[in-house]
Amino acid sequence: MRQLEREPVWRAVRWEAPWTRRALTVVEAAAQGTKLWWGVAALMSVFGGSAGRRTAAHALVSMGLAEAVTTKVVKNIADRPRPPLRLLPPALARQQPDSSSFPSGHAAAAVGFTAAVALRHPGRGSPLGIPAAAVAAARVHSGAHYPGDVVAGAVLGAAIAWAMHRARLRAFHASGVRA
Repeated sequence: MRQLEREPVWRAVRWEAPWTRRALTVVEAAAQGTKLWWGVAALMSVFGGSAGRRTAAHALVSMGLAEAVTTKVVKNIADRPRPPLRLLPPALARQQPDSSSFPSGHAAAAVGFTAAVALRHPGRGSPLGIPAAAVAAARVHSGAHYPGDVVAGAVLGAAIAWAMHRARLRAFHASGVRA
């Protein structure tokens, strides 16, 4: 499987459309430490009223769980090497993380946050799919992950958001309070 993924990584890290490297570098920086998603949550809290605050809190918990499960549990079990340094331009090779490649914690956090918002308010969550996809693309473009790592992280983030949403609905249904 890894051999099949090397070609897309090689092509992605060498894609030099004028806007690509700059745009994905900005996305990558915003995604570090989940700053992007905390910023979105802050905006939702300020401008979304009480529903926005509840949704932001739910999305942040989903994001945190997705990132924790990915980085503290699954990465330790999988222990997959990052894409080979020889595939990367020298500037990217110096920035490559030394943790396990599988799955992408950035993609898990991005999709965990976005899916949590979308499950509560599809109209608010749908536009967040664009930066979430950009975060995933940036992880492959930077040479930090194989495409499969990003897909697995995204699936894990979505699954955690869905499980949290279902648990929330069950809790509210059992209590008789409207969700």
